[in-house]
Order: sequence, then structure tokens, then C-alpha cells
Amino acid sequence: MQTLRERKKQRTRVALLRAALELFTTRGYEETTVDDIAAAVEVSQRTFFRYFANKEEAALAVQAMAEDYYVEAVRRRPPEEAPMVALRQAVVEGWDGLSEVIESVVPVELHLRMYRQVESTPALLAAHLRHSAETEERIARVLAEREGLDVDADPRPRLAVAVFGGVMRVTERQWSTGEDFSLAGIRELTVAYLEQVGPALTESWRDG
Repeated sequence: MQTLRERKKQRTRVALLRAALELFTTRGYEETTVDDIAAAVEVSQRTFFRYFANKEEAALAVQAMAEDYYVEAVRRRPPEEAPMVALRQAVVEGWDGLSEVIESVVPVELHLRMYRQVESTPALLAAHLRHSAETEERIARVLAEREGLDVDADPRPRLAVAVFGGVMRVTERQWSTGEDFSLAGIRELTVAYLEQVGPALTESWRDG
């Protein structure tokens, strides 16, 4: 059980995070300063830096939570599942749990708005892609452990994750520029694209 001090610190962090995302998505990432975020919560700049190293960390904090959730979701998949099945089901079956994790700190709608902001902000997109590469390496190591493989000797875990990560990047790009801005929209698009992986890789693309 958290102490009173721990709960107070958690409330301050969440307040700073929500203020940061609201400012980033309404004013713009580059146009928002640390002082702006701190002022919105009525704390000092020094307090902000107790919780976040910089603006980038605040901007990507919820996505980092989502990535951690997904890594653990893959780790929890039944051991008899094939690697690509485990990756897919971790996403498809994990949406509701992921939504709860996000809602514990910010509204899902705000997270989705920030998602689009990341896609349209070069500095954030570069950081997001860097973090995604790090997450893919973590997942490859989880798959290798599940299959009893040496990830540095057998290329299959990294290859599987690379394919899967590519699908997720296509999904993110298409959703971020599309008209359906809802959680259901990105969920449906993700499922539809994942279902195309097998045919796209193994079947002819020409009719007949």
C-alpha cells in the first residue's frame, strides 16, 4: 500500500503529465515550455524535473507505459503459441487492459491526440522510433526465451519482431492521417493489417 507521500507524488506526476499532453496537443510541442507545464499545475520548474528529465520524456511517457504493457503481454502468452501468434494475440486481446492502464493516468482520448502529435512532430517521431526499436529488441529477447533460443545466434526472434513492428508502423501512419480518430478505429485497423501479414508475405498479389 502506498504511503501518503507516495500518493501525493503520484498525483503530482499525473497532473504534470496531463497538463503537458494537453498543452502539447493544443499549443504544439515546440511552442510549449517546461515553465508552461509547471505553471499549469502551479508548481515550480524544479518540481517538473523531479518527475521528468525533459519535455520529450513527458510527451512519450504514456507511450512508454503502453510499450511496457505490450512486452509483458507477450511474456504472458501461452507457451504453446507460435511466436507470430503470440505477438498478434498480445495486441488483439490486450486492448481493454491497455486502455485501463492509460486511463489510470490520462484519458484515452488525450493519449490518442498525443499519438497524432507525435506522428506530426519530427523531433518526437524520431524519439518514438528510437524507443520502438528498443522495445522491439526487448520483445525479441522475450520470444527467444520462450522458444529456448539464443537471440544473438538465431535470427528468427528479431526477424519476427521486425515484421510485426513494420505492420504496427504502417498501422500508426495510416491511422494518424485517416479520418477515424477513435480507439475503435485504430483497433480495427490494427486487426485488419495483422490479418494481411500472411497473405502479403506468402501469396501472389495478382488476381488469378
